[in-house]
Amino acid sequence: MKTRTPEEGFSALTDDAERNRLLAEMAEQSTDMISRHTPDDWRFIYASPAVTHLLGYSVEEIVGMSAYDLYHPDDVEDFRLRAPTVTYDRGLYTHTYRFRCKDGHYIWLESTSRTIRDPDTNDIREILVVSRDATHRIKADKANRRLARVLESTQDLVVFVNLDQTVSHLNEAARRALGLEQIDYTSFEVTRFLTDKGQRLIEGEGFPVARSTGHWRGEVMMRSLRGDRIPVLLELLAHRSLHGDIEYFSIVAHDLTDKKAAEEQLKQYRADIDHASRLVTMGELASSLAHELNQPLSAMVNYLRGIERRFAGNDSIAWGDVELPITRSIRTALRAGEIIHRMMDFTRKQEPVITSLALPELINDMIEFCESMADRSHVRVVTDIPDRLPPVLGDRIQLEQVLLNLIVNAIEASESPEAETEPRTVRVRVAVQDADQIRVSVSDEGPGISDDDMSRLFDRFFSTKQSGLGMGLAISRSLVENLGGELWATNLSEGGACFSFTLNTAD
Repeated sequence: MKTRTPEEGFSALTDDAERNRLLAEMAEQSTDMISRHTPDDWRFIYASPAVTHLLGYSVEEIVGMSAYDLYHPDDVEDFRLRAPTVTYDRGLYTHTYRFRCKDGHYIWLESTSRTIRDPDTNDIREILVVSRDATHRIKADKANRRLARVLESTQDLVVFVNLDQTVSHLNEAARRALGLEQIDYTSFEVTRFLTDKGQRLIEGEGFPVARSTGHWRGEVMMRSLRGDRIPVLLELLAHRSLHGDIEYFSIVAHDLTDKKAAEEQLKQYRADIDHASRLVTMGELASSLAHELNQPLSAMVNYLRGIERRFAGNDSIAWGDVELPITRSIRTALRAGEIIHRMMDFTRKQEPVITSLALPELINDMIEFCESMADRSHVRVVTDIPDRLPPVLGDRIQLEQVLLNLIVNAIEASESPEAETEPRTVRVRVAVQDADQIRVSVSDEGPGISDDDMSRLFDRFFSTKQSGLGMGLAISRSLVENLGGELWATNLSEGGACFSFTLNTAD
């Protein structure tokens, strides 16, 4: 062994002293708590000034106290038994635990400890510990674990997406719905799980909007590897770092399969109710329609019997002799056919077709349809329709249903006995509501609507008629609102009621 000269020995001692001084200064200035403990009961031999900041004790107060007395009761045994929460690496133990502060509350500390042994006997002389506050990290870890449990238990499809649009993680619901339970999906692009239309939407709008605003929402159709199509309400979120750069995207997709099925059932139910309402309305008009058809049929019989009487036994008949009664019979038969055709169209069950419609023609057709009923009720129906009215948007059958319901109700409300000299009047007015809407009003000369009835007038199954089903007005309002308009009722100051509704123009 090389023998050091006195100068070299003095230099080594100086270096050691300087190093120890620097280490002591670092310990005094460190925000981590540096402490020394006895090996048996872990009493504090020394604690750096950071102990006051972390635990609230002064250095003098904590020296001599046992660390075991400050451990949380649930954590002390873990340390004694070297539980999995205590890790060991190259002579260093790292342990995360709860430690009691001077005021009684607990904080989380992460401590790294090392034993200092006697070089001659190898006995443990003391234990050196460096401790730091891990409360925020532990709380964050717990919050992340709670979020992870929520993430895995939610029924929404959750997808984490890298910047290159490849999938990094799927929750259980997404793996199950997309058929990826046993497949490594990390190389798949997220667009693989969207239909062609969904891909164009999310690439052309979803990702650009999420990059600029942080989020995007829209309805798309997803598809699984099995080929299943899944309608979803998809929310795309952009997640940024502390520096503002986008680190990754996440997708939360709410399965709309049940909702879409329920909407389809509701749509079918409404269609059935609307159809039933038209049948009921036609039933209410049955006697009038029978009279309407009886007139042309009787006229045809009269024309043909006249021909029969005139030319019975006559072998030679000139066309001029029979032209007039035959052409009249043809016109009359066509009129009856038009009535039947209109009845068939009105009661036919079919999907609505929204087109541009001429409102005056539609109104006049419905007034003509109700003509016989109006005559029998001693009511006249008049119109007030301006020239050059713009066309409206709607389904012909649905608008006929609304108009027919309002006109029939007005006729029934205005019904008067034959003894009255003048028939009562039902008036159909049309006016321009504003640049985009037309207003149609049907007024009567009936008794009006009571205050109690007014509040329930458009409720389903409520009717002021003894034999009414209470569906006509409710369905009429629904049909008008589906077309972007409104339907309401008011009482007139001169007596009677007025039902008005608006329609969007087609221009």
